[in-house]
Amino acid sequence: MRKIAWVREGLALLICLIHVLPFYILATTSFKAHDDFSSKWVAPGYLYLDNFVNAWREAHLDRAFLNNVIVTAGSGLLIVLVGSIASYPLARYRTRLNRAVYGIFVSALIVPPLTILVPLYRFMVDIGAMNTLWGIILLHVTFSLPITIFLYTGFISSIPFELEEAALIDGAGRFRLFYLILMPLLKPITATVIILTCVNIWNDYQFSVFFLQRSEMHTITVALSGFFSQYNNYIGWVAAGSFLGAVPITLVYLFLQRYFIQGLSSGAVKG
Repeated sequence: MRKIAWVREGLALLICLIHVLPFYILATTSFKAHDDFSSKWVAPGYLYLDNFVNAWREAHLDRAFLNNVIVTAGSGLLIVLVGSIASYPLARYRTRLNRAVYGIFVSALIVPPLTILVPLYRFMVDIGAMNTLWGIILLHVTFSLPITIFLYTGFISSIPFELEEAALIDGAGRFRLFYLILMPLLKPITATVIILTCVNIWNDYQFSVFFLQRSEMHTITVALSGFFSQYNNYIGWVAAGSFLGAVPITLVYLFLQRYFIQGLSSGAVKG
């Protein structure tokens, strides 16, 4: 048994190293001067911040960051609100119609977005959503709702209906019951939904490159893509720009993961 435990710990350590090494190389390259040709595995013995200044200025990351924050925050808020509200009747009222609607949403999970790119592009042009932040938010919400409804429906189904019956007897309406009784119980799955959807939205390239073509509407991924093609000889600048783009969503991920684990632990104790 001890040998099996050592093997498991060794595999876990190896997987952690595989995931951490690219970030280590990115960090060491970001803080190295342009004329520093030392190995990428060796951390610099100095702190060189000009790479970040140049990347921020030349890639126009201030504008790209603002666009990313608006798109990610707006999409995440709508995904949680619409997904949770739509999942409630699907979880509580298992009628034939609701089962059919739920099946349609689950089936949509297997449809790759790029397979419908041509009609989607035409639709965005027709409604005037090209090069608009609300248009890209609408796309992200639409393609994130299937997995969101799938997760919320399963979680709400596991919550005892007696909690709602007690609130209804006390005179609470459906909306008040949902937001005051159910929403606090949905914190773990809400954290999961935010992690799964917002991380993908922050890192999205496929939608942004097609539907946000004007330079002032570029998100971080599109801005860094053009920056890399223009300054591929200045690898420190490119690494610094990528580092800046990865830090915010990484911090959000770690913050929500902590609350997600706490929610699961408290739920296990109560259960």
